[in-house]
Amino acid sequence: MRKPLLSLVAALALTACATTPMGPVEPPPPPPADAPVAIPANIIAAVENPLRPEADSKRDADRLPAQVLAFAGVRTGAKVADLIPGGGYFTRILSRAVGPRGHVYAYVPDELTKLAKREPAVNAIAADPAYKNVSVILNTLPNFSAPEKLDLVFTAQNYHDMHTPLMGPADLSVVNRKIFQALKPGGVYLVLDHSAQPGTGLRDSEKLHRIDPETVKAEVTAAGFVFEGESRVLRDAADKRNVSVFDPSIRGKTDQFIYKFRKPAGAR
Repeated sequence: MRKPLLSLVAALALTACATTPMGPVEPPPPPPADAPVAIPANIIAAVENPLRPEADSKRDADRLPAQVLAFAGVRTGAKVADLIPGGGYFTRILSRAVGPRGHVYAYVPDELTKLAKREPAVNAIAADPAYKNVSVILNTLPNFSAPEKLDLVFTAQNYHDMHTPLMGPADLSVVNRKIFQALKPGGVYLVLDHSAQPGTGLRDSEKLHRIDPETVKAEVTAAGFVFEGESRVLRDAADKRNVSVFDPSIRGKTDQFIYKFRKPAGAR
């Protein structure tokens, strides 16, 4: 069962370093996958932001955004790309978490907008004065880039889609390398997605909207990233991973993996 940890870790947040920018320093060894993560005050405030749509807040119990972003290491002043932001659920939280000295680039694949034949939903967030530090980038996936070097590239429940006709499919060897180049040395690439059964590779990407976590790990590390660890807060053994994530029996309750990859400090 997934339970929000905000009340449990609020006291710990006072000692968290919420104002230190993410930088090229080599990270310490990651904690065990199931170890509790102290949630910094900037993330707590971002999730509790009263300006968030009620529909978003109602999803927090299932999506656990505070724990996810704490694992990603989102800090005040960070420069972040929200890759394939959808309706902007995480975009709004990231905007408040990085604060006015930070910036969020909502990267919307042009492949998706041409298919949808409408402007990206996240445009409304970027136009809202409450989210002045959000910019929308509309470009193709193989051309991924940002106006400045990034501390974090974040993508949630979308990696599998890049392997489907919905996005081309894209050449992930190219996309992941572009993400590597866009990050600062020591920057983080955080991938959250619905898990497929072990050994299935890309088989279920289009039909079930799932992907084998080991396939993601192999593809991302091939681009030069170092696998730093996994958060298991969205893992759910009750999901047999054999039906579509949109099936009413499992929607919102899927088994999801959260993988953190880091660009080595010595890389360019």
